[in-house]
Parts: sequence; C-alpha cells; structure tokens
Amino acid sequence: MKMNPKSGWRAWALALAIVLVLAIALLAVGCGSTSTTTTGGATTTAGVTSTSNSTITSAASSSTTKAGTTDLVLASTTSTKDSGLFDVLIPAFTKAYPQYNVKVVAVGSGQALTLGQNGDADVLLVHSPAAELTFMAGGYGIDRKAVMYNDFIVVGPASDPAKVKGLTSATEAFAKIAAAKALFYTRGDASGTNAAELVLWKAANITPSGSWYVKTGQGMGQTLTIADQKSGYTLADRATYLANKASLKLAILVEGDKALFNQYHVITCKKAKNIQGANDFMNWIVSAGVQQNVIATYGVTKYGQQLFIPNAGKVQ
Repeated sequence: MKMNPKSGWRAWALALAIVLVLAIALLAVGCGSTSTTTTGGATTTAGVTSTSNSTITSAASSSTTKAGTTDLVLASTTSTKDSGLFDVLIPAFTKAYPQYNVKVVAVGSGQALTLGQNGDADVLLVHSPAAELTFMAGGYGIDRKAVMYNDFIVVGPASDPAKVKGLTSATEAFAKIAAAKALFYTRGDASGTNAAELVLWKAANITPSGSWYVKTGQGMGQTLTIADQKSGYTLADRATYLANKASLKLAILVEGDKALFNQYHVITCKKAKNIQGANDFMNWIVSAGVQQNVIATYGVTKYGQQLFIPNAGKVQ
C-alpha cells in the first residue's frame, strides 16, 4: 500500500508535538521538585530545612501558654531548682494565681540579676546580697524583700586529705585545702554560691589558682556530682546537698560558721514585662501562709529537716 506523503508529514508533525508537550511537562515537574524558598534565614529545599546561624522552631514546639494566662518569667538560682523547692513552690503559686504561666529560668544569681537588668525576667529569687544591693542601687529593681535562708557547707571526700573535718572556721578550712593543694571544685559562674566562696578565699588571703583549683562552670547539683566523682572539695548550699545526698559519697566536713549564712531575697524588676505578676509573686511568697505551710515544711518529711527557713519581714 502506498502512503500519501502529505498524510505522513502530518502524522510526523503530530508525533513531534506530543513529544514536545511531554518534555515540557516533565521539565516543569523536575523544576518544581528543586525549587527553594528563603524565610527568616532558613533555606528549604524539597521539604528539607537547613539553617545558617539561625534556629527554626515549629509551631508544635513553640510556647505552650494556656489560653487566658500570661507569662511570668522568674529568674532564680540553680540551688532553688536543684533542691527541688520549685517542684512544690510553683504549683502552689499557680494554684493561687492560675492566670499566670510561670517560666522558671534557673541560673546563677549573677546571671539572674543580668536577666532582670535587661528586662528578660519579671521577678528574681536570688541569694547574692552584695550583688543584689548593687542591682537595687542601679535602679534595676523596684522592691526587694527577704524570703528565707539556709547555710553553706564545705563538703569533700571522707578521706579528707586536707584534714579540715570538724573545723569551726570555713576560712581556716579553705587555707588548709589550698596548702594541701587538694582538689577543689568551684562553680566559677558568678552565682551566689560562687560569690560566697570568693569571700572566704579573700578572708583567708588566698587567690586560688593552679591545677588543684578547678572551675566547673556548672550549677550546684552538677558541681556536687563532679566533685564527688573526682573526690574533691566544694562549697555547696545545704539544701542542694541534702536533695542529692543519696547519690553522693561526699561528706559534710565544715558547717556552722556564721560566714556560711545564706540569705535569699525576692526582687521585682523595673523592666518587668509583667509587673503585676511580679508583684503578685512577691506578695505571695512572703505571705504568712506560704512561709509557714510551703517553705517551712519543705524537706522535713523526706530529709528529716527543713531545707529552707522562712524569715520574711524579720531581716532586710
């Protein structure tokens, strides 16, 4: 059968057109699968997100503030957190004031004061009196009230290589530790505990340095763990030590010195974003009911003694 040249040409043209259409469609699909969009410093390619000097937070992991509540940022010390006090204190406060979603930032007192100074915290619960007075004098705090106290203790290995056990002077104990070049672990984080430690070294006329004096840069709980693992000495608040005692071999070697007194204050911040919440927390924590029924009773059942002694209104 003889094909018509004109019909053959048309068939060829139609086939070519189909091929071109299919090629264009495939190209479009391919381009779509490799398209990129940049938003807020994040580059997304085919559903995979990479970042450059930024962190991408999904809606699922962002703030979970309950409807009808406002955030209240409480900056405090690692000792109040590591002692477990916040596990009872915060639920009690939110029960009394359900309109607040309390966000606790547990850092050293020095860092907590900086957060308050910069307006990143509404209220503070700290234990570094000299730094607190500087904070208030600088106009960064509105009000400051005493809340509670406990004491610092010198702890170390039972073998006690520096022979400080039973001493009544913390300064003398520090001098003997330095003379023996026995391992001493300092938080070194401008916390209230670190500030108290430095006062003791100064009283002993010693500037600690050398391989025996080790900075952890950690909170109280972790510093106790490190000192325990390395069989070293450290200065700790009694509450955190007792809360972690079951997992520690460290023993209390020096206690009872007036220089080891540890006072906590609550401070409302001038730059607070939630000043009403800050005031409510301050008035609540120094109230008679909370002092007697929350702070005074904490630790009695579990540890056989108070971890904090309330003294609101009794000292400045």
